[in-house]
Amino acid sequence: MTLSRRTVLRGAGATLALPWLECMASAKDAAQPVRFAFLYMPNGVNTKHWAPEGTGRDFKLSATLEPLADFNDQIIIPQNLWNEAAKDGDGHYVKESAILTSTRISKTLGEDLDIHGTSMDQVAAQRIAGQTPLPSLELGISPEATGVDHNVGYTRVYGCHVAWSSPTTPLAREINPRSVYERLFRASQPQGPAGKQDALLLDRVLGQAKELRAQVGVADRRRIDEYMSIVRSLEERTQRASSGMARSWKPRMDLGAVPVPAEEPKDYAEHVRLMLDMIAVAFQSDTTRISTFMFGNAVSNISFRFLDGVTAGHHDNSHHSNDAEKLKQYQLINRWHVAQYSYLLGKLREAREGAGSVLDNSIVVFASALSDGNSHNPHKLPVVVAGKAGGRLNGGQSLVYAEDTPLSNLWVSLLDAFGTPVERFADSTGRLAGVLG
Repeated sequence: MTLSRRTVLRGAGATLALPWLECMASAKDAAQPVRFAFLYMPNGVNTKHWAPEGTGRDFKLSATLEPLADFNDQIIIPQNLWNEAAKDGDGHYVKESAILTSTRISKTLGEDLDIHGTSMDQVAAQRIAGQTPLPSLELGISPEATGVDHNVGYTRVYGCHVAWSSPTTPLAREINPRSVYERLFRASQPQGPAGKQDALLLDRVLGQAKELRAQVGVADRRRIDEYMSIVRSLEERTQRASSGMARSWKPRMDLGAVPVPAEEPKDYAEHVRLMLDMIAVAFQSDTTRISTFMFGNAVSNISFRFLDGVTAGHHDNSHHSNDAEKLKQYQLINRWHVAQYSYLLGKLREAREGAGSVLDNSIVVFASALSDGNSHNPHKLPVVVAGKAGGRLNGGQSLVYAEDTPLSNLWVSLLDAFGTPVERFADSTGRLAGVLG
């Protein structure tokens, strides 16, 4: 039953206006939460096949972006963005770890990580803290890499994270689909002794790590420090989940009806799909409203031989040296990643919510921190934004900005669309024209 907002009670010659009732809001105008997801692809793109033809609403998708054809009215393709703070330094770590912070990271072997900013996803997460059981969900495919890349002198930890809750705290990623499902399922249940037990276990792990640190050499102490910083982020999240901050929260779907994913996916492609499924479930159930996903760590050389026409790893093909065959394979790998992005968009569109879909109430970004992987070019970053953010995004456009427009301007615009506006983020100079509806 739906009642008009003007409905009154009449009787005995008197009228009484009703207070606002849930049934007074039609499915069309009921407020829905906005979600934000960021999908990161390492190693850049074959630039010749990335940008669409045309501008504004009159554009044609490129060969690489063609898998997004069904979402033409829901995507924004902003061009000529970059992160100036990461314009030099090494080829990958400086650019890729800071894609969501728009900052310049400190060069370190591991003991003093500092990215000099909080990632924009965590700015949003901190502002809506307590509204969902999980403040955010960080997912990946490849295990955490430790040690130093001696080619450039940076700790590999930088290349494993795009989400930072503080300048010195990268957020631990989950790479096991079954563990993600269990985490979502447990978060949807009332917190009890299990949450306290998790916190105790994490305290014990940190205590043991501190004891071990005092007994090992300098290089191992660096690795332990890296590990401890990540465990601390888990400890903080566990405490928040068990604190009762979200006791009034109710899941929007029965997670018990969700098929349990495989613990050990048969291959990389299945692994990716399962993780994207978990993002869709997390958003549909409203267990979290913020998620990041890394298709691979920086300098990823995952094999794509499962694609017809591809015979080498991702990083190898990105260093194409203008070889025609490598460029062809590079583009096929890029297109495959875009197709997975499209898959997630499809899952969110299938999930109905009110008169629309979860995608209508989401912001889903796909990006790489390099344009041409061969030259590690930081200009003209490949970025796509999808979803409507509850009507706050002006989709269906290819938007060309002045050369070297700050990527942080996009982050300011999307924080506004998410409902957590900021006046400035990193080196931003304002919101991107045309993005907000």
